[in-house]
Amino acid sequence: MLLNSEPIAEDLGKLLLRVAAGGGMLWQHGWGKLMHFSDAAKDFDDPFGLGPTVSLVMIVFAETLCALLVGLGLWTRISTVPLIIGMAVAAFISNSGDPFGAGEKALVYMAIYLAIFFIGSGRFSLDRLKFQ
Repeated sequence: MLLNSEPIAEDLGKLLLRVAAGGGMLWQHGWGKLMHFSDAAKDFDDPFGLGPTVSLVMIVFAETLCALLVGLGLWTRISTVPLIIGMAVAAFISNSGDPFGAGEKALVYMAIYLAIFFIGSGRFSLDRLKFQ
C-alpha cells in the first residue's frame, strides 16, 4: 500500500493541530519570554529550586524551539516532551495546584501535546520528508 494513497483528512488534522499548538505557544508565550528575558528572569517562578534564570531558560527552550519544531513537524515526538513537562508544571505546580482554574490553559496545551506525542506528526511534516 502506498503511503500517499491514504485518506488525507487525518493528516490535515494532524497538521492543523501541530501548527495551532506549536504556533500558538511560540507566538503567545515563548516569544515574549525570549524578548523580555532579563526582565522575566528577576522574578520567574522557580518550582524546582534551580533558580529563576535556569527555570526560565528551560521554559523558553520548550516554548520557543520545541514549539517551533512541533509546528514544523520536525523531531515532533521528542519535541513535545519538554512542552508536556512544562505545561504539567504550569498547570499543577505554578498555578497553585488549580489546573481547572488558573492552570486551565496549561492543562489544555498539555493535553494537545500529549495527543501529538501519541499520534505523531502526520504526512505533512518535515519528519516525513526527511526520514521517509
